[in-house]
Amino acid sequence: MSPQYLSPGVYVEEVDKGSKPIEGVGTSVAGFVGFAAKGPVNYPTFIANWSQFVQVFGGFIPGGFLAHAVYGYFHNGGGSCYVTRLPGGDSGEEAAPSVDQVALPSGAQPSIESLVVSALEPGKVTVEVTKPEGEGVSEDQFNLKVVRGSAEEVFENLTFKRGKGARNVIDVVNRESKLVRVMEKEAALSSLERVPVAGTYNLVPAATTAVTTQTVTPDLLVGDASERSGVNGLELADDVTMVICPDLMALYQAGKISKEGVKIIQTAMLDHCTNMKDRFAILDCLPGMSPQEVKDWVVNEAGYDSKYGAIYYPWIKVANPLGNGEGIFVPPSGHMAGVYARTDTTRGVHKAPANEIVQGAIGLEMQITKSEQDSLNPSGINCIRAFPGRGIRVWGARTLSSDGSWRYINVRRLFNFIEKSIAVGTQWVVFEPNDMNLWSRIRRDIKAFLKRVWLDGALFGATPEEAFYVKCDSELNSIEIRDAGQVIIEIGLAPVKPAEFVIFRISQWAGGSAAEE
Repeated sequence: MSPQYLSPGVYVEEVDKGSKPIEGVGTSVAGFVGFAAKGPVNYPTFIANWSQFVQVFGGFIPGGFLAHAVYGYFHNGGGSCYVTRLPGGDSGEEAAPSVDQVALPSGAQPSIESLVVSALEPGKVTVEVTKPEGEGVSEDQFNLKVVRGSAEEVFENLTFKRGKGARNVIDVVNRESKLVRVMEKEAALSSLERVPVAGTYNLVPAATTAVTTQTVTPDLLVGDASERSGVNGLELADDVTMVICPDLMALYQAGKISKEGVKIIQTAMLDHCTNMKDRFAILDCLPGMSPQEVKDWVVNEAGYDSKYGAIYYPWIKVANPLGNGEGIFVPPSGHMAGVYARTDTTRGVHKAPANEIVQGAIGLEMQITKSEQDSLNPSGINCIRAFPGRGIRVWGARTLSSDGSWRYINVRRLFNFIEKSIAVGTQWVVFEPNDMNLWSRIRRDIKAFLKRVWLDGALFGATPEEAFYVKCDSELNSIEIRDAGQVIIEIGLAPVKPAEFVIFRISQWAGGSAAEE
């Protein structure tokens, strides 16, 4: 209705003819689900920093990985996050036994433990250490025989040395054994000093864990949005962009959940992100697996295929605040979420979160070779590798999708960012008159936003016209569409993709004339 002018005078009117800028939404808010020593149960709680996490949920607990994941997240550049505490994990609960293991004493100093052997499955397991016989055997070599029931494995001429021709005990046993996994205890000693004392050792229950003693079903972790519990309860936190469930692995290690249960929960994480369409699941591989076992698990047993998630291998070693200065292996998902956040801040969500140092990692559960990664990378298994002089780095940037269009993590997360930014920034359109003037305003606002995205380097093209297009016209919005109360906008984007394979073609050149540029 036009204003009425009843008496002479000067009238000032405000007319809304300007654009309504679309602001980019946040991309670096993690949602964690796990066990804690205290705090609210089954409700996503906002946490701004590590000190606040300790104040609300307590510190590290034996057998639990939530605190390690949150600490790794903040250490690697993560900002705010949400934490959903699962029932159980209170420090006062009765402890539940973890996996069986034994620490082998050093031959030079029997009071020092040099090698920890852990069983992969419950049951009586013995380990026998003997001295190799024959010519060419060095003093720092030893044999291991592992026996579980009728199953027997023998590993000969092992050593703590690394290098060409050396049968390093960590690499050989963790790659070939189906019964146990091993880890170093005292790396400060020489390879000769660490040779374990000859003899037969029985694996016994390891240190206890404060993670839940109750019967665990997948529903405990999957949760329900209406009850604000578990993974699905993170639906309440609208600004979450990453979903992590590190204590799924704690339950698996404690024998509280099976491989099938792990698959159910990780699939639920992927489904949650797919349904929400604005977040990304970061999954952990199972502990103690060789590269071939991880590939079989992801490709054949679990059969994951999702553009809304990624998986990382192997576990990383970090300082153990509950131990005596020794490290502990933890699932990498929390640290990876921090790497995502750090990359978003320093480069942008369009930059692949790879070739980045994992802050706080002091070792890896498994040293991966290039040939082993050649097998894992095409299957969407992102490796974490140690490089001489370059530290421990994320060396993969693939989703779990079989669709080549959504192969890379940064492409999926870039579209999440753009889609949610447009959805939030165009709420003013609802109930506006659906005419050509509205279509023009929509095109103008979205183009202005996408041009900023292009200038940030997230879209490929020498000009904005090459990088994106926005279409909203009478062809898309026919009378039938308008009568249905709809306005349709079509947007095309050309995302940048990571230079995953860098190929230098080098040949001999006779010289004498300038080469073509």
